[in-house]
Amino acid sequence: MNDSHRFLMRMRGLLRKEALQIRRDPSSIALAMVLPIVLLFLFGYGVSLDAENVPIAVVADDCGESARELAARFEGSRYFQVSQLHTMREAIRWLEHGKVDGIVQVQSDFTSRLHGRGLAQIQLIVDGIDANRARLIQGYTRGVLQKWIEVNTVQGEAVAAPAVSVTQRIWFNPSTESRNFLIPGLVTLIMTLTGILLTALVVAREWERGTMEALMVTPLRRIDFLMGKIVPYFVLGMLGMGLTVTAAVTIFQVPLKGSLAVLVLMSALFMLASLGLGLLISSAIRVQFVAAQISIVTGFLPALFLSGLLFDLESTPAPIQVVSHLVPARYFVDISHTLFMAGDIWPVLLPDALALAAMATLFLALAFLKTTKRLE
Repeated sequence: MNDSHRFLMRMRGLLRKEALQIRRDPSSIALAMVLPIVLLFLFGYGVSLDAENVPIAVVADDCGESARELAARFEGSRYFQVSQLHTMREAIRWLEHGKVDGIVQVQSDFTSRLHGRGLAQIQLIVDGIDANRARLIQGYTRGVLQKWIEVNTVQGEAVAAPAVSVTQRIWFNPSTESRNFLIPGLVTLIMTLTGILLTALVVAREWERGTMEALMVTPLRRIDFLMGKIVPYFVLGMLGMGLTVTAAVTIFQVPLKGSLAVLVLMSALFMLASLGLGLLISSAIRVQFVAAQISIVTGFLPALFLSGLLFDLESTPAPIQVVSHLVPARYFVDISHTLFMAGDIWPVLLPDALALAAMATLFLALAFLKTTKRLE
């Protein structure tokens, strides 16, 4: 019997053992297959970075036709839910009580200044507790005003048009839906859960259950042991990725402009990096609870907060940006956003792929060195 045949026999036995353990542990299957569905619907329907139906108060101190048309323009916008109030005192009370997020006041001399070539003024007051939402309200308000100016200019009204006309075109996400941004990044979070959290428990579980001693007396080599631990969870992670991508494209209508083969290849690199980190944790820690806590701190939380999934990393302090380069999820979030919304842009994909390959090699090598067939 040659070495390759003996290797295949060892791997077949170890893989069968791991498959039985996964089948007997419903939590592993739930984490790999059920949790992706839960997260998809949570992020797809429950989490949104868009602001729609924002409650605002419109106070029209001017009763002229132009003022009424402008107020109607706000009511017709899908971004606002307008409450027409009579006085600023009432509107301010609504803002203080949280009934509205902003106030648009049309000044009493709006029509006369508008037709007299003066400076027609509109006051916008915004609740700035949520700074991002406040900026969105400001932008939506400017958009409504610009649209009203364009329409009235076409109709021949005495509205001063801007000296420069701007033609806008949004690339990569023309519909500007946050779902198209969040769900591709969610693939990273799901694969991180399988690759790091589950794998961080596999070696620690052997020590806690007392089965590591039995494995030590077998002819298994370190490479056999590690491959036997990697392959089942690699398959689980890739299945979770496939399930997520399928649901994203079919249920949530997220466009996949890049190549599916490239996405699978990049996902495999990220999965190997995650598995390597999980195995390194599991090889160093022999208690499942402690290994799970460390995997959350070093894997899941950085993937959520330091990957660009929810926050723009360019807006964070420089030290945080430096630390984020140590997080594998940062590179795969960039890859998934590029493949889904832009396509196969290799100047973007290749550096991220090389970083993931380097991390996978480093983590797997450290896990190999840390794995031992001794009890010490």
